[in-house]
Amino acid sequence: MKIQHQWVAFYTILRKEVTRFLRIWVQTLIPPVITMGLYFVIFGHLIGERIGQMGGFDYMSFVVPGLVMMAVINNSYANVVSSFFSAKFHRSIEELLVSPTPSHIILLGYVAGGILRGLAVGAIVTFVSTFFTNFIIENPLLTILVIFLTSALFSVAGLINAIFANSFDDISIIPTFLLTPLTYFGGVFYSISLLPEFWQGVSQLNPILYMVNAFRFGFLGVSDVNVGLAIGGIAGMLVIAYIFAWYLLHKGRKLRS
Repeated sequence: MKIQHQWVAFYTILRKEVTRFLRIWVQTLIPPVITMGLYFVIFGHLIGERIGQMGGFDYMSFVVPGLVMMAVINNSYANVVSSFFSAKFHRSIEELLVSPTPSHIILLGYVAGGILRGLAVGAIVTFVSTFFTNFIIENPLLTILVIFLTSALFSVAGLINAIFANSFDDISIIPTFLLTPLTYFGGVFYSISLLPEFWQGVSQLNPILYMVNAFRFGFLGVSDVNVGLAIGGIAGMLVIAYIFAWYLLHKGRKLRS
């Protein structure tokens, strides 16, 4: 398949994904903003005023990067897992797999759609946060790099979940029983320096802790973990997940009748 034809295939899949979540923007873009707004009000103004400072910043400024990252993770994942499983459920993915379109183009198209939704929600949540607190992003390039890698990782993870899912109920298992607990215990609302030494060690096994803290370092310049290690870990997981997802698509595992 020629390069220009591959580009047309990629652009078509991406345009379909973007059109899909923009067409139902009331369901895809507004709910996470409302949810994050409630977090800002409850944890920022009501609870945050009693907590005071954390990590050298007022509590509201401290939790903003974590809340933005939480929104990006959930929406990047949700966009791909729901869209790809729908294509799988309606058998339309089989037509795509038997076409000359390479597997990596299919994968990139769906992942790019998830990334764009994640970044769109992240940008909106960041804008809304400016109504609650004032902050200056210390390292914009690092912030963009971390949020892009994280969004890509969870977009790929969503596609892998969709491939193995057998019903619409299956696509909610990972977000409910894995992503939500890991996110809440990933340093979104607190610094792990407040924890006893044993629980600090346990927390460091949580991969989302590194994503949140690397993103917080880009925002505020503070982190509970080594930022270089965090970025390397995110990139490494992305490469592994991407290769695994490509293999599943290439072999048509659980996709062809």
